[in-house]
Amino acid sequence: MNYFFVTALQAFLPVTLLCALNWVRRPAPSVRGLVWVTLLALAAGTLAGVHLSAGQPTQLTLTLLQLAALLLFLVSQFFVSIRMGYGWQGLLIAGAALHWVNDPNLSALTPTGVINTDLLLNLSAVVLAVALMALCAVLAAMVVRRLPLWRWPLLLALSLLLLLPLCGQALLLLMKLEIIGLTKLRLSFVSNVTNSSPWLNYFSALAMALLVLAFMRPLLRLRADYLRQAQPIMRRQAIARYRNARRTVATLLAALLMVVAAQLYWDLVASQPPRLSEAVPVTLGADGQVHIPLEQVRDGKLHRFVWVADDGKAVRFLVINRYPDRLRLGVVFDACLLCGDQGYVMEGNQVVCVACGVHIFIPSIGKAGGCNPVPIDNWRNDDKELTIGKPALVAGVNYFSTVITLQVADPVDGSKLTNVKAEHKYSYGGKMYFFANEANYNRFRAQPTRFVPAAADDAGEGE
Repeated sequence: MNYFFVTALQAFLPVTLLCALNWVRRPAPSVRGLVWVTLLALAAGTLAGVHLSAGQPTQLTLTLLQLAALLLFLVSQFFVSIRMGYGWQGLLIAGAALHWVNDPNLSALTPTGVINTDLLLNLSAVVLAVALMALCAVLAAMVVRRLPLWRWPLLLALSLLLLLPLCGQALLLLMKLEIIGLTKLRLSFVSNVTNSSPWLNYFSALAMALLVLAFMRPLLRLRADYLRQAQPIMRRQAIARYRNARRTVATLLAALLMVVAAQLYWDLVASQPPRLSEAVPVTLGADGQVHIPLEQVRDGKLHRFVWVADDGKAVRFLVINRYPDRLRLGVVFDACLLCGDQGYVMEGNQVVCVACGVHIFIPSIGKAGGCNPVPIDNWRNDDKELTIGKPALVAGVNYFSTVITLQVADPVDGSKLTNVKAEHKYSYGGKMYFFANEANYNRFRAQPTRFVPAAADDAGEGE
């Protein structure tokens, strides 16, 4: 829900504030006319975004038209025609809707094709964002009417806030179409200005905060005015003016704080992937197997363990009792063939893939296929413990990318080094060996039994 609230603000809030400034020097519009123009513009922009070609020439044309429209909008501020005000209201809202509807994540409004709770909640978030933006626009217009000197600085600042990503998008399309050359400086500019959506809410809130600060002086003058009034009627009128102004600035402050709080919550909390629980380190016993007491894993919760291989690779695996009424363990690697090693978390009574958000049917854990975690083979359990052999864990080494730094010794000359800094390594007898230099590596490869006891598996693999 928070995503749709925040992205609606990102797409429309700067434009809504521009619309508010657009009406400051024009005759006041009718509420009905303004609502109809806004709704029709939303519909037109949405339909255009859905049905227009996604081809690069079309996108470039649209971007250039929007750039030209913003510049013409600034020129139009020297005229006070009410019809022109309605026209710019519609064009600005339609342009914002055109961008918003192209957000690929809007398809997540509902996971199904029917009306359900998710759809209602997400649509409610959009409606709430629209209401908040309308409030911000009305309050900003009221304050700027009292502070006319702030109108043009805010017009230019908000227009620049919208022009920069449009310029970046146009530059990117020109490079893709090979109309201009691809350079590092141009790519850097495009990257900086086209990935700045979260900052649109912060800068919009900053513009409103500046209005609040600027309004403090008139507010203090209104307060001083009613304190000076001795005549009762004039005093009551002055008090009413002061209280109305104070309510206006307090409401604008509350609105901008809501915008900032929503964006901060999304950036710091809601958009962050689920954090994996701490993995319990395990080691091999004298029999070459990992031993885990059943009492530790039979509660139906997701239990995460990590075993560090000879080369320092951290191999995570999960154990979960799949049924509440009997012991049926699922023993799997904390990775999947489709999404890699980002792992799984348990939310309530569901297991969820961190990478793609797919909910895993718990009784299916341990079976191959789809986004299910990769099964571990040849594990066993009795009434007391679960055992997993080293070969079964070694089979999962390539599913993981995390490498733990280990202190190791070169088997040829005994020199100390770390696994992550060793340039040469060699697998022999089911164990990885590290070497301080190429000469030691070659000597070991030629006669490994000279430096380590003979192993059952004499096959080696060097790197």
